[in-house]
This record gives sequence, structure tokens and C-alpha cells, in this order.
Amino acid sequence: MSSTHLHTQLSVNLNKVALVRNTRHLGIPSVLRAATLCLQAGAGGITVHPRPDARHIRGDDVLALAALLKEWPQREFNIEGNPFHNLMDFVRQVRPHQVTFVPDSEGQFTSDHGWSFPHDAARLQPLVAEAKALGVRVSLFMDPLADAATALDVMTQVKATGADRVELYTESYARAYGTAQQDGVLHSFVVTAQAALQAGLQINAGHDLNRDNLGLFVQQVPGVQEVSIGHALIGDALELGYGATVQAYLACLGRP
Repeated sequence: MSSTHLHTQLSVNLNKVALVRNTRHLGIPSVLRAATLCLQAGAGGITVHPRPDARHIRGDDVLALAALLKEWPQREFNIEGNPFHNLMDFVRQVRPHQVTFVPDSEGQFTSDHGWSFPHDAARLQPLVAEAKALGVRVSLFMDPLADAATALDVMTQVKATGADRVELYTESYARAYGTAQQDGVLHSFVVTAQAALQAGLQINAGHDLNRDNLGLFVQQVPGVQEVSIGHALIGDALELGYGATVQAYLACLGRP
């Protein structure tokens, strides 16, 4: 069991708020208002994934949220996306606390895989270096690996790019949660996290985490610094409200 999960931060992904707003031209629901309410409730940060087609988060949202986060100096702004598309323009302009590189294709429905090493290492390295030169922490979206030796080799290569963290892609865990496959899949995340820590990386996690499966994940997987949660959290907020929902997720993390 992880002894550090009480320090895991919750970053709220606001893409789905923007997606609903974009179905009309009224500016509601407000992405800024959602961010403010989540921060007031204790969220450790805000995440956005501005895709090239702007189907949810738009460029002006990124700028407005960056300005808002300056009023919350103890909270973090995380921008995620593909650095070979439109992401680096945002990084250069607003210099968020963290950027998460995700290998999405243009128009992709949702993130569904991590980077491949050594295949992607050489092309990622200069972009990692650029982001870090701007004072931005870099996290790479990565799949779990069940074999310890392979995991350590891959995480060592990730570290060699200059990245600070990995974000473990948790869809496979969410899918297996509550089934006979749960323990085996969860073990692959434990193995990968241990390898990342051994390589000198910090650990984030995200994708399909929810109030049911989050607690077990952070209890078992060592060293998780941050979870980024959007779809399930915003869905819960439709019923419970932003404040109560954020507090419920913080409770899953063992946070007051």
C-alpha cells in the first residue's frame, strides 16, 4: 500500500464543461466559474486539453484560466495535448505550471494510448527541453507495463528525455475495476510506478478514474503526486454540484 497517497493532488479537467457550453452561444456553463468553484472546494489544480479542432476548450479559455490561476498561487495549471499539434503555442504563451504531452491524433475522440519508447524519444526530447527552459514541468502520458525489467528500461528512457513526470494512463484499470482482472491490471500500475520512481520520475495518473475506483488506485500505486479527473467528476457535479463533488474526490484521496 502506498504511504504517500494522502499527498496526492486533485486536478480537475474542465473539458466537458466547455463541451456543453459550446453547444450554444450563451457562454454557459462558464468554464471560469467551474474552475473557481472547484478551487474554492479544495482542488489542487485545473487541467485543460485544448485540441486543434477546439471542440471543447478554446484558446481564450486557456488564457482566461491562466489569468485566474495567478490569483491562486498555491494551485497549479496543467495543459495537456500533443506537442506536435497546437500545444506548444499555449505553453510558450502562458507558461503553465505543468504540461502533459499526450500522443493524440488530430480529431481523436479521447486519449487512448501513451508514448512509445524508444520510438518517440528523439522527437520528444527537444520539446521537453523547450518547455523546461520556459520553467514548465513536463509529464509524459504513458501506458502501464507489467514486466518490471521492461518498465524500468522504458522509464529510464523517459527520464533521459528530460521529463519530470509520467502520467499513467488508467483506462485499463478503470475497465478492470470490480472484475476478476482487477488485481492483475492494478499490479501492472504498481510495477510501472515503482520503475518510474527508481528512474527518478514523479507520477501522475488519469483517465476514467472515478469515486468508486480512485481510492484503491492511490492506496496501492506508490508515489502518485496528482490525479487528473474530468469526465466522471463533471458528471458527478451535475448531480452534486462542484463543491460537494470535489470534496467527495478529495475524500477518496484521504484528504480533509
